[in-house]
Amino acid sequence: MFEEPVLFDARPDGIAVITLNRPDTRNCLARDVRAGLFDAWARFEDDPALRVAVLTGTGQAFCAGGDLKEMVETGMSVPPRDMFPVPYDTVALSKPTIAAVNGVAFAGGWMIAQACDLCVASTTASFAITEVKVGRSSPWAAPLIHMIPQRIMMEILLTGKPIDARRAYEIGLVNRLAEPEDLLPAALDLAREVSAGAPLSVRAARETVMLATEMGRSAALQAARHASTHCYRSSDAQEGPLAFADKRAPRWTGT
Repeated sequence: MFEEPVLFDARPDGIAVITLNRPDTRNCLARDVRAGLFDAWARFEDDPALRVAVLTGTGQAFCAGGDLKEMVETGMSVPPRDMFPVPYDTVALSKPTIAAVNGVAFAGGWMIAQACDLCVASTTASFAITEVKVGRSSPWAAPLIHMIPQRIMMEILLTGKPIDARRAYEIGLVNRLAEPEDLLPAALDLAREVSAGAPLSVRAARETVMLATEMGRSAALQAARHASTHCYRSSDAQEGPLAFADKRAPRWTGT
């Protein structure tokens, strides 16, 4: 058994790398992994020096889903609302997250990868919503309709059959593909691209995307304008144009 179920690496470049570390159980969401992941997300959110988080796994799997043995032992019916550490759902986060899917992302593994803002996948990764295979359900998949076409979503949920990384990229579930040895560097490159932006602008941009998926056009426009006010009034909003005029890199303060 590995020492820690979830590893946390706070890098000096402002990127947190969170790693599911139970390869012997394909990083399934057992109690210790869930607790470790809740703690890791909280640590990321509470550290002002950290701008973006990358979530990945050790071994051949990203995450194989929930712990079916636990479900049998406890006679679990409807999972408790706060059982799983799902970004922006059961976990309050205000900063961007990237899933670096290194292998199997099935059921709950798909769930946490889907919940992240962006996804980079290894060419050897595979994705599946397998709940129909084990008599469970996947209400958490509802937001998927904003990511992929309805017919494709329907087939994925009704059949439970896996799709490979290339197909996940083609349908828009995955942002970028990388060879296995290049997966983490590719995810870190994407994280650096995101963190290069002004912090308040990045936050407002993320909120704009989420508002646009949750509201009608007019309501989303109004809410997005409100969400952007703090950004427009920040010192960084003055620093950006000044740096451009001075032909230098901006010095973001997040204020």
